[in-house]
Amino acid sequence: MSAGAGMGGDGPRRVRRQRIRASIDEERGVFMISVAAELAEMHPQTLRMYEARGLIEPKRSPKNTRLYSQRDVERLRRIQQMTSEQGLNLAGVETVLSLERQVERLRLELERARRRLEELEARTTRERKR
Repeated sequence: MSAGAGMGGDGPRRVRRQRIRASIDEERGVFMISVAAELAEMHPQTLRMYEARGLIEPKRSPKNTRLYSQRDVERLRRIQQMTSEQGLNLAGVETVLSLERQVERLRLELERARRRLEELEARTTRERKR
């Protein structure tokens, strides 16, 4: 056995194994258009059309290549579900996505108002105790 094959003059070498932990940022653009299209089970031209309509906004590389994130791919799948399974046209999809953004904004606004109300109630309670 050669010295590089695991047995040196001092006996077997111990191989130190190192675990690598990777995390995926769902917002980071990592997929080129062909990969994103395949993951979303769409033609790349469909992704270009969706981008032109404002349904999807891929990131861009320094060389201006479209880079799609995991969240973009999930959104593409959702759009496909709305058009194929629910029978919506793209105008309907745009409306649904717009309404969902509006609902989310209102939900956040309501949450802020609730926190503010709780703060005011706590302050009122403290002042009454004085």
